[in-house]
Amino acid sequence: MPAAPRGLAALLVILAAAPAAAQPYPSRPVRVLIPFTVGSAADVIARAMEPTWRERLGQPMVMDNRPGAGGNIAAEQTARSTPDGYTILLATIGTQAINHSLYSKLAYHPLNSFTVIARIGDSPNVLVVNPRVPAGSVKELVALAKARPGVLNYSTSGAGTSVHLSSELFNTMAGVKTVHVPFKGAAEALSALISGETDIQFASVSSAIPMIKAGRLRALGVTSPSRIPTLPDVPTVAEAGLPGYAAVAWYGVVGPAGIPAPVVATLVKATLDTLAQAEVIRRLGNSGVDVNAAGPDEFRALIEAEIPKWAAVIKAAGVRAD
Repeated sequence: MPAAPRGLAALLVILAAAPAAAQPYPSRPVRVLIPFTVGSAADVIARAMEPTWRERLGQPMVMDNRPGAGGNIAAEQTARSTPDGYTILLATIGTQAINHSLYSKLAYHPLNSFTVIARIGDSPNVLVVNPRVPAGSVKELVALAKARPGVLNYSTSGAGTSVHLSSELFNTMAGVKTVHVPFKGAAEALSALISGETDIQFASVSSAIPMIKAGRLRALGVTSPSRIPTLPDVPTVAEAGLPGYAAVAWYGVVGPAGIPAPVVATLVKATLDTLAQAEVIRRLGNSGVDVNAAGPDEFRALIEAEIPKWAAVIKAAGVRAD
């Protein structure tokens, strides 16, 4: 059979591709890359959103945990993905702000490598101390740390984590020196504090509340800009003695750079609609996440502001994850 003329062959290729190109988005499952393990905060958030997210998009949402390198593995894979809206990332303060300065060699840029889609919310921590520490307020803790430089220590779930850098931001702003004691995970770090092995921790609200209510930990301040409903009697660190202090772990959704505008609009609407539902807000709240939903412009502005903020903290603390 003779070969089709070149022009006809090109036309046949275009016609063959036309039905696929005409398919509305989404026409198949959307994969959500989660940069940490099952049970992590990012994982809990994604799975709490999944049922409603799926309804809004009309397609399954495939939860794909890709932990490692402080979230960089999932972020890099997202950045390299085809920009068609079928691969998105549950972004964190680490992947989009902290890691840019924490790692000397990063295979992606936290803004230029991504399409910013939406902000999900914030997860504040609470500054707690072991009851044996003679400090009943942030002011008293700062005074104690200044009187005993290098004596008080604080536990974290690892070097370079948002909890670690929240502690170093406290040290820098308060002009004190406390010693970092890293553990393999949040549970181990909290256990060390409860046992008295360590003195201080910026702990997740959800894990610390039972210990606070049982009197096994003393809460001095929450790290958010305003008080939180789950600890209404605990002041913010800023109002309790360190004006201007704020450090919250935040989460959002991004995709690879270059996603077409109509697809982005669909993802933005589906995500914001999901975050407006009372049941989703309740589920996230139970996980210690305050929904603070916002579209691409506001989320991008947050990322732009947070990158230099944490770069300064990392430089002052001399922290490196390489």
